Amino acid sequence: MSTETDQIGTHEAEDDARNANILIWVNGRLTPRAEATVSVYDSGFMLGDGVWEGLRLYDGRWTFLDEHIARLFEAAKAIDLDIGRTPDQVMDALEATRAANGMTTDAHARLMVTRGVKRLPFQHPRLSTRGPTMVIIMEHSRPKIPRPVRLATVPHLRGLPMTQDPKLNSHSKLNCILACIAAEKAGADEALMLDVHGFVNTTNACNFFIVRRGEVWTSTGDYCMNGITRQKVIDLCRADGIPVFERNFSLVDTYGADEAFLTGTFGAQTSVGEIDGRVIGNGRIGPVTERLRELYKALVTP
Repeated sequence: MSTETDQIGTHEAEDDARNANILIWVNGRLTPRAEATVSVYDSGFMLGDGVWEGLRLYDGRWTFLDEHIARLFEAAKAIDLDIGRTPDQVMDALEATRAANGMTTDAHARLMVTRGVKRLPFQHPRLSTRGPTMVIIMEHSRPKIPRPVRLATVPHLRGLPMTQDPKLNSHSKLNCILACIAAEKAGADEALMLDVHGFVNTTNACNFFIVRRGEVWTSTGDYCMNGITRQKVIDLCRADGIPVFERNFSLVDTYGADEAFLTGTFGAQTSVGEIDGRVIGNGRIGPVTERLRELYKALVTP
């Protein structure tokens, strides 16, 4: 393992003083950050009962907006949560929050919906008698990831669909948080998680790719978040003639990779320099990752 002690996260952002005075959308009202609250009886706070989306603003446009909103409503349906608004109304709320904060580019939105306020502090969904609760946190946000990230493989798995389907962007993230803690204690920045069969799957926060002999590999997708950026990278590879495979692969395959990178809405493509103390390639961003960054930037630029 590297002797460096500095650790970073895949969601590190530049400090921006404007974020101290942002307005947050809470159930239809734009509220100053210091006053934006939800009830301690809210089902999201109490039980993690809710779903969310993260969105990026580039040059006045929410990237892949329709796909993010569709994924939000699909997740809500899966957990039998009535958002109480149409997709167009949710997009109107997002736009109202953007306009109120005067944001034009390099902004990140966290759009959250919970089952609402409970009558009693217990589990049953019928106890949520007021709601749903919908919140939009929007910040000025430019990624600040000064070097390729370091990963550590952890014992925490992305599980089976009948336990907690890993495709859901749910508020219940404890499994991934514990994985992140384990990686941090191992001196890494983020956790590399395996699937239930022992194949390399994803990290605690991002989708994972490797490059071997010019081929791009990622997991089958059976046990990972159905990442929108992940799919865009697969599509870009196919359109640009880069061989890409969704397949099972092992840690041995991963340690011998020429490049590795992560994908996500916030960081787009984040280079990986080290996994379990093994340097990947030369430890720096590789040519295929650089090419995909260029293609992705062209895709999201109006």
